[in-house]
Amino acid sequence: MFGTDGVRGVANIEPMTAETVLQIGRATAYVCRETSTAKRPRIVIGKDTRVSGYMLENALTAGICSMGVDVLLVGPMPTPGIAFITQSMRADAGLVISASHNPYQDNGIKIFSREGYKLPDAEEDEIEELVVSGRIRDLRPTAHEVGKARRIDDAIGRYIVFGKAVMPPGEDLEGLKLVLDCANGATYKVAPIIFSELGAEVIPIHCEPDGVNINDRCGATAPGDLVETVRRTGAHAGLAFDGDGDRLIAVDETGAILTGDHVLAICAWLYREEGRLVDHKAVTTVMSNFALRKLFEEWGLEHIESKVGDRYVLEAMRTSGAVLGGESSGHLIFHDHHTTGDGIISALQLMRALRKSGGSLSALSAMLTLAPQVLINVDVARRAPLEEVEAIQTAIRGAEAELTGQGRVLVRYSGTQPMCRVMVEGPTEETTRRVAEALAEAVRAALG
Repeated sequence: MFGTDGVRGVANIEPMTAETVLQIGRATAYVCRETSTAKRPRIVIGKDTRVSGYMLENALTAGICSMGVDVLLVGPMPTPGIAFITQSMRADAGLVISASHNPYQDNGIKIFSREGYKLPDAEEDEIEELVVSGRIRDLRPTAHEVGKARRIDDAIGRYIVFGKAVMPPGEDLEGLKLVLDCANGATYKVAPIIFSELGAEVIPIHCEPDGVNINDRCGATAPGDLVETVRRTGAHAGLAFDGDGDRLIAVDETGAILTGDHVLAICAWLYREEGRLVDHKAVTTVMSNFALRKLFEEWGLEHIESKVGDRYVLEAMRTSGAVLGGESSGHLIFHDHHTTGDGIISALQLMRALRKSGGSLSALSAMLTLAPQVLINVDVARRAPLEEVEAIQTAIRGAEAELTGQGRVLVRYSGTQPMCRVMVEGPTEETTRRVAEALAEAVRAALG
């Protein structure tokens, strides 16, 4: 039921039906009651702008209240905002109804602990077991022990204050013209307010959600309109968030798109300049570009590599003590500010770096020139352990020898489809393409 980022699927089809979501609410409330020290446990529920959010919000609320736990409803709010409210209000958990960057017909549930972190695997497993086994069906508080629900009307205001506090005293965004693409999603209210109140001239686009237009040819996964608007208006930068607001993709003043790797490099430069990069460490993932690794090495930074997924990035950060980490997809975590990825915080740190550099965003991003990358998906008939397939290991060794330290090879199975992903980064487009195609052919011959 739980993937790397909660439960997700097509709304009104298992597991995202009102019936199953009600049981998820009951099971989550049960786990909270087991661990809570409060006389009356409380759970925060927020959502993005999908039309199915109304149905699932009511189902979750009913399930939680039926277990004798109170509900605090905050309405549409970015995922990191719900993590913040959960921690700020000392609630026992926070539930986010969102499918992030997926199309509107999908929906999902993410769960945060009372400390504002994604729920550990062990607690997710317990919730899933309770739902599947039906062990909680006969636990029914009655009378005054049934939970209550109320709305927190000032939740958005609290999160706006929290977001603005990222900007140190004496710093602002005066003089910057910024285009904000809110993907018709959860940031549509808060992002324009935060950047405007910090002094920027804000040009908002895709800030009119109607329940079905979230992520529809807009936002972090489709920044075409953002590129065009930045060029047309002469803005200093464009900032695109995804549907639930935990991801950022930026556009410079020329309309060039900056990946999460670019933003991570720029923010690492900022933190390094300000002496805030604890122990000179930063966390990347196995999919981070080879050029980013080389840049960090040149700067004398220790880069720690995690599995793909922001929860794994955060896990590596907490283990190592790093305050900065992120993915090329645009999930960045500033652990000195928040417990989870936050697109607005990422955007504010990027704009701080822009102001500190005194130049343009294109000049700033030139510190990182991405290595050519080729990704080939190979359909496979079987999923033998890759390390045990000698033909593939021989091909990998040959590819690495040809790259001679000027690139890298990554071969891994898809987590959701019957395919093997072959990724090669190298010194030139031609070399990278040739090495990748040869390696993909070896995988195809061995597993196809």
